Amino acid sequence: MPFSISQEQKQSAFWIGLWLLVVLLLVSLGPVLTPFIAAAILAYALNPGVDRLDRLHWRRLRVPRAAAVLLVMLVLGAALLALVLIVVPVLKKELPLLQDRIPVLLERFNALAAPRLHELGITVRLDGDGIRHLLTQQLQTSGEEIWRAVLNSARVGGSAVLGWLATLVLIPIVLFYLLLDWHPMLRRCANAIPRRWVGQTVAMAHEVDSLLAQYLRGQLLVMLVLAVYYSAGLMLAGFDVALPIGIITGLLVFIPYLGFGLGLGLALLAALLQSSGWQDLAAVAVVYGVGQVLESFILTPRLVGERIGMNPLAVIFALLAFGQLFGFVGILLALPISAILMVAYRHLRKHYLASGFYTAKAAPPPKE
Repeated sequence: MPFSISQEQKQSAFWIGLWLLVVLLLVSLGPVLTPFIAAAILAYALNPGVDRLDRLHWRRLRVPRAAAVLLVMLVLGAALLALVLIVVPVLKKELPLLQDRIPVLLERFNALAAPRLHELGITVRLDGDGIRHLLTQQLQTSGEEIWRAVLNSARVGGSAVLGWLATLVLIPIVLFYLLLDWHPMLRRCANAIPRRWVGQTVAMAHEVDSLLAQYLRGQLLVMLVLAVYYSAGLMLAGFDVALPIGIITGLLVFIPYLGFGLGLGLALLAALLQSSGWQDLAAVAVVYGVGQVLESFILTPRLVGERIGMNPLAVIFALLAFGQLFGFVGILLALPISAILMVAYRHLRKHYLASGFYTAKAAPPPKE
């Protein structure tokens, strides 16, 4: 019997090949797509707020969607600006104090470490004034070289800087149009799905949307709890800048390592500036050590992992696996992508259990 291909099979092969080419094109355009992907993630998170404002009526006047989008984007910008205004004054206050504190810290180190090193036959003494004078002299003698190096790096990396600036400018523009056209865009995507698969695909999309909404709520709870915990812990330890540092650490915890690392660095800096001994450093270590355990083994697995139906061990494995495969971005998107993969896995498992491959019984042994 000659092998023949039906017209439907030819069409399926054509469209599958075309979509594969589109995917390859998108992969090759990865850097160009960065602002669009970032804006799409923000649009997905902000769209429920825009929808609520869009449904509001004031004296029989409906709020236009464009106005709702602008209002939500202004709130987001104000939140980011508030975060910057919290961080910058802390750094502006602490860095000059640190410069004046360096000789005192070095003298304290000399008094503590020099006798013990001398017993081992090592003679070391750090002179704070000498180090400061050496740095000043070095900067003065090599100022022209430093300026020349800065100019050269600006010439070499100018395109990269322009690329980052273009990305930062494009994200709010793309975000505005995505939020404005969100529902028509989703309808167009649904209309592009083959009709025999549209019902199942839309059902999976709603399931994924429900899981991601639970993930976002769980992540917000984690951020709130940790912001309160770090602020209260640093206040009990007697730090003057406990509130801003605690808020920074809690709010940035959704970025793995960055929020914790930045908060820990600021807290250690505050401890060095206002402490008269090692007690403040030990207090910072205890507060942030307990906070890391609380986040990693209690809050994230229970408030985030259980909301998306993931076992705590699966949450830890997802963070490690996506970090290994995709680096920092993989860690950032590990749990949302895992929620999507879980939906696909459940549907695949359902089809597998209903397939003839699974339900077929073993043939009886031949009779002798």
